[in-house]
Amino acid sequence: MSAISLHPAQLVDLDSSASFSPFHLLRENFVPIPSGTSQSSTLSRDSARTTPRNDGRLRIAIVTETFPPEVNGVALTVAEMVHALANRGHQIQVIRPRQPVEVQNTDSPAGVETLLRPGIVIPWYNALRLGLPSRAGLLRQWSNKPPAVVYIATEGPLGWSAAKAARDLGIPALSGFHTRFDHYTSHYGLAPLQGVVKAYLHNFHNLTQATVVATEELKQDLEEKGFHRVRVLPRGVDTKLFSPTYRNSALRASWGAAPDDPVVLYVGRLAAEKNLEVAISAYRAMQVVNPRTRFVLVGDGPLRVGLAQIPDLILCGTQRGEALAAHYASADIFLFPSLSETFGNVVLEAMASVLAVVAYDYAAARAHIRHRHDGLRIPCGNTEHFHTAALELIRDPAHRAALAEHARTTALQLDYCRIHDALEVLLHETVGKGGIL
Repeated sequence: MSAISLHPAQLVDLDSSASFSPFHLLRENFVPIPSGTSQSSTLSRDSARTTPRNDGRLRIAIVTETFPPEVNGVALTVAEMVHALANRGHQIQVIRPRQPVEVQNTDSPAGVETLLRPGIVIPWYNALRLGLPSRAGLLRQWSNKPPAVVYIATEGPLGWSAAKAARDLGIPALSGFHTRFDHYTSHYGLAPLQGVVKAYLHNFHNLTQATVVATEELKQDLEEKGFHRVRVLPRGVDTKLFSPTYRNSALRASWGAAPDDPVVLYVGRLAAEKNLEVAISAYRAMQVVNPRTRFVLVGDGPLRVGLAQIPDLILCGTQRGEALAAHYASADIFLFPSLSETFGNVVLEAMASVLAVVAYDYAAARAHIRHRHDGLRIPCGNTEHFHTAALELIRDPAHRAALAEHARTTALQLDYCRIHDALEVLLHETVGKGGIL
């Protein structure tokens, strides 16, 4: 999927004429709107709602704190959502933080407007930004031109602002549970704050009409934790882009791999929560069986500097579009040791690219891999079994090839069109319920 950006005329600074101070930014998020505020400033719950057009097309606000050209699962999932809904005739308003460089692309779909908000760099990952509180700005914008429904993809200050503003105006809203921030705390020295993070996520998502997740497994987990109105919206994969047709012998040669040498691949953030030490130790065991094995890592993140000190790891940085597809298709085995995913889009991308996948038994792997038919699912956290599975694929190339071919067949059934149909149904259902929880 190509990155989505907007024409210059479609980029709007929500507060381009305003001057901001830290107090103002905090106040507009956390100071409640007085109950006596006149209708000239804000709309009542009933008057704020937009009636869907007779042709079924909606005005949809999508709030996210990450978006292409940033490369991560959330950004790409949200961009695909924007692209699909716009191509189906809906009017889309993307609200996100300003990026250091605003990329403009004339291939953007019609009917997409972007509203830019102030943001700050995330301290431990400077490639991403957090949107600053914007409740007052959103109230002004949506009072004048309310969307029929709001989809909030991220739980940062901007997302919280959107949830509160939508509730103030009676605009129905959905929230996506895309990131396990409650699991991240243990990887960044913040374990004592895990309870606070869990409470925040619980309160945030229960502000909206529904919390959208990718699997039944995650739905059950959140419901057990007190999340209300959890809905499953499955994920799909672009099987035209992620395809064996992009296999590239020259790219493999640049990695030092001969035609029959096994190439192991990891795609994702190079970060503590991805459990990369398990993949690296599995690779070391694989080298003992076949010293010609190569390990390619695609992605960027805080661990890149340290990983670059390991001479036989092939670090390819961030890849996009057809270049990313070529990296997938030119490998043979996909190792994914992460235990912190809400889904894991990369698992489906690897399956579509005809790779034999080894992944822990949860999220995308549990939903779509049949063990020993189209991949290998490992009990969560069992490093020894992860290593054993990786060695199995090195020792038995025929078994590896069979798993990979079946993986492609499975991926072909995960058609994007059906996923977008389900998304439209969910949005219309949410509009029909209005702002009622």
